This record gives sequence, structure tokens and C-alpha cells, in this order.
Amino acid sequence: MDVVLIEDEPTAADGLVALLQRYDPAIRVVERLDSVEEAVHWFTHHPPPRLVLLDVQLADGLCFDIFPQVSIRCPIIFTTAYDQYAIQAFQVSSIDYLLKPIAYADLHRALEKLRLLTTAYAPEPAPPPEVNLRQLTEVFQQLQKPYKTRFLARNNDRLQFKLAEEIAYFCADGKFVHLVGLDQRRFLVDYTLEQLETLLDPRQFFRLNRKYLVSLAAVKDIRTYTGSRLRVLLLPVPYTEVIISRERVAEFKAWLDH
Repeated sequence: MDVVLIEDEPTAADGLVALLQRYDPAIRVVERLDSVEEAVHWFTHHPPPRLVLLDVQLADGLCFDIFPQVSIRCPIIFTTAYDQYAIQAFQVSSIDYLLKPIAYADLHRALEKLRLLTTAYAPEPAPPPEVNLRQLTEVFQQLQKPYKTRFLARNNDRLQFKLAEEIAYFCADGKFVHLVGLDQRRFLVDYTLEQLETLLDPRQFFRLNRKYLVSLAAVKDIRTYTGSRLRVLLLPVPYTEVIISRERVAEFKAWLDH
């Protein structure tokens, strides 16, 4: 899939590229632009890509100044640090509207929406006309589910619910996933980290690596580590050292810089 990225902040642009590659390494960012003027020129002289990621506030004005000058005939995912432009954003061919810092779960949801909508509109051998409407309804019902706010957890024969704001992190240990509370108590939950990553608010929780999904409240210190990686110090202190791979560093910094 070819993508055009229109973003005037280099760090944010790098983070988005990393997120796109995480979703699908086959995604190609064919052009990076940072202004209304550059965008108008590019879309005037090139065919539309499969998708545009478009920041609302660009170097020379708002992105909405682009549309009276040139037609962008492809889906758009808007990005910005402010939600005041959301209504205007959805008046054009928008797939989604993401608030910065953009978490992987949010971008994943938007790209899945694009994939599902494309599938829903794709021609089929002989479907009745209402099939696409039904499929679209199902798609939006799936994608509009609220984030999970509490979890049923267990410790031996004891069951207890834990609120999301009480959770420090989730830790995978073989076939088990532990919920560790800010109060240092440990429980087991019946979810994988992959499932939890899509259920939790990505502004509050981040997937550090294959073993840890952490809340912002649990991050106490960050230190540089060999190989351009980072070491994250958590509270409560986990049993193992927590390292972020070089590939996740840009995304992690963007998440912290909210």
C-alpha cells in the first residue's frame, strides 16, 4: 500500500512511519510533505496514493486550505493535537481522525477500518444491494466500542475486579498474563497482551515489548541502553529488566510527549 504523509513535525513523521511499518512492513511512504503548498503541488502532478495521513496544522496553514485548490481522491486519516477540527475533518473523505500522540492501537484501528470498508465496498459475484450497508453497519459497530475500564482478575481461588486506572502493567510469562496493580498486588487475567493492547486506552497504556504492556503511571525512569535502545524503570519493580527495542523507541517517545 502506497501512503503519502503530510506532517510538518519531523519527529511526529518518523513516529508515524514506524507505526505504519509495524502494522505492515509492505507499506511504502512514497512522499513526505510538510506544507499546504507542497501538498497542492504534489497532488496536482501525481496520481492519488492508497491513503493519505494528513496533519491538520501544517507549516504554512491548516490542511483544509488544500481541498479548494486540488482534489484528493483517496481516503484520508487526519492527525492533530487538538480535537476542535474534528467535525470539519470528517466533511471530506476521512477514514479516521487521530489525536496526537498517536498510539499504535489507534492507528491500527484506523487502518483496519480502511481495510474493512474497502472489503465492504468491493464488488461481489451477485450480492443484493443492501449487503454493503449491512457490512458497513457491522464494521462501525465493531470499531466504535469504548475502551475497557475494568478487568476481572484472579489470585488462586479469589476473584477481584481491577479498574484500569489501578493497573501498573500487564506482564506475559509463558502462557500466563499477570496484572500488576499500582498497589503491587499481582493477579492473572484471561487475555493475551495482543488482546489487551486493543482493549485499553492507548493514551494511557503502551506495549513496550513482547512481555510488557504498561500504564503511564508505572513509568518512573527511562535510561539509554546499548544498541540505541531504552531501559524503562517501572514501579512496582518487575522481576526482569524492561528494554524497548530500537524499532519502538520513536513510537514510545511520541507516546510520552503528549
